[in-house]
Amino acid sequence: MPDDRPAEETVTRIAETARARFGIEEVRGWQSDAVATLLEGCDVLLVQPTGAGKSLAYQLAGALLDSGPTLVVSPLLALQQDQVTSLEEGAEGVRAFRVSSMEGERAREEAFETARTDPSTFLFLAPEQLARAETREQVAALRPALVAVDEAHCVSSWGHDFRPDYLRLGELLEAVGRPPVIALTATAAPPVRADIAERLRLREPRLVLADLARPNLDLAAVTCRDEDERRRTVLEAVAAQPGQGIVYTRTRRLAEELAEALRASGRNATHYHAGLRTRLRDEVQEEFMTGGTEVLVATSAFGMGIDKPDIRFVVHAQAPESPDVYYQEAGRAGRDGEPATCLLCSGDGDFSLARFFAPAVPEPGDVTAVLAGLARADGDPDRAALGEETGLSRQKLGRILNLVEEEVAHSGGDRDDVGEEDDPMVARVVERAEAHRRVQQTRIEMMRRYVESTTCRQRFLLHYFGDDHEEPCGHCDNCRSGATEQHDRTVAERAEQAAEGGAEWAGRFEVEQQVRHREFGPGVVVEVEGERVTVLFEQGGYRTLDLPTVVESDVLEPA
Repeated sequence: MPDDRPAEETVTRIAETARARFGIEEVRGWQSDAVATLLEGCDVLLVQPTGAGKSLAYQLAGALLDSGPTLVVSPLLALQQDQVTSLEEGAEGVRAFRVSSMEGERAREEAFETARTDPSTFLFLAPEQLARAETREQVAALRPALVAVDEAHCVSSWGHDFRPDYLRLGELLEAVGRPPVIALTATAAPPVRADIAERLRLREPRLVLADLARPNLDLAAVTCRDEDERRRTVLEAVAAQPGQGIVYTRTRRLAEELAEALRASGRNATHYHAGLRTRLRDEVQEEFMTGGTEVLVATSAFGMGIDKPDIRFVVHAQAPESPDVYYQEAGRAGRDGEPATCLLCSGDGDFSLARFFAPAVPEPGDVTAVLAGLARADGDPDRAALGEETGLSRQKLGRILNLVEEEVAHSGGDRDDVGEEDDPMVARVVERAEAHRRVQQTRIEMMRRYVESTTCRQRFLLHYFGDDHEEPCGHCDNCRSGATEQHDRTVAERAEQAAEGGAEWAGRFEVEQQVRHREFGPGVVVEVEGERVTVLFEQGGYRTLDLPTVVESDVLEPA
């Protein structure tokens, strides 16, 4: 792996290419770091907010690597097309093509022929396209010089946008020659980063991590006693905000109801969710992106790949299922660096709703039936036929297939080696599902902690993502009210008293320290605050523990 600081001549070469071919006058330090690492033939895991310039990192590297084209794996066709258009219009001497089911045979032939003769070509495709043997063979023949995996958190089952089509990417990238890989994502907590690296089979990747602090965001949270208060709070918050904004909901019904109420109040608002026809969703998104709609009320179906810099507010009408999702969605505000507000409205029912939506653990008998069907299948299974054979719904079958593929990818297990209900593969699949559910339950509790917290809200989120930033933001609702100052004073006084009294737990643990719990196993400390320590356990998820208790009972100790 290259030195942390790229050579001066490399930095100069990168800057010259950015200016000459992309019209970019200034390359940021982290962009140069990522590009230089790729030029050395090493992998990169790049975690930067949308709009910060992640794409330029792989575009510069692709333009500088002249041994073959650049392959960009991206999850959405619309996002791929936006990236193609951006490159074609904004880069000198660069060709870009989308390879998908939407393109005809002639367009595909042109894309591959251009890539064969011009190493500055960028090919954009979805993981399921790369999984097709014909496409994969064509790509492998091109001997790509670089692979960029966009929205890389989709590969992680700990992430909030997990997509099973991403599961085989590590294997598929090996099949096309395994050039240097850059994995890009906007936000990723430590377990998601580790999972991305493992799933994509990254080789000692360099982590290029953003400063996740967003000082221009004004964060606030309120707890609503009932649904009437929730609606009133949302409507009043939107009425007080000029400019364009997004209101997020967990359910389609509430999205439609709030959009109607906002229109009745005089705001130009519409709704967006996965239940709308694809064409209508595209029209709604385009209208919002071009400024024709003031307020978009949407479920989490809206947002991936959206880069609109002038969103002035994001209101969550319901608490999302985790801080991961919340910071990703709230972070869509104020990407131009100008002040923006982020309000979270929650009620007790939100956390019950999150638990309801958490994926269920499959029955061992159902897993056995699916494994038996897979063993009898020749190659990739016919899902419709497998569903009929097992009697499982499409949703249950898909869930089990995802878990099986995940277990095979992680452990190298053999899905064809099928026994009875006590077969080890069955047990491992069920345990994996249980581990997912445990981690998700703890994320829900961390979301509740955020809502109820009296400390700086930005600092809370930064700690969750593994950033040990200690200075309060100074402008969230808790900082403005003085709650943060009182909280910090109380924590400091208790810690001082404990140290003076010779408490055994005082100073015992620190952030990023590896620990082991008698029940939860290995983990890493993400926050130490007075008499509480928050640990992210590999199997138990996020747990906030009472320090005097765990030290006295000797259940938590440094690893």
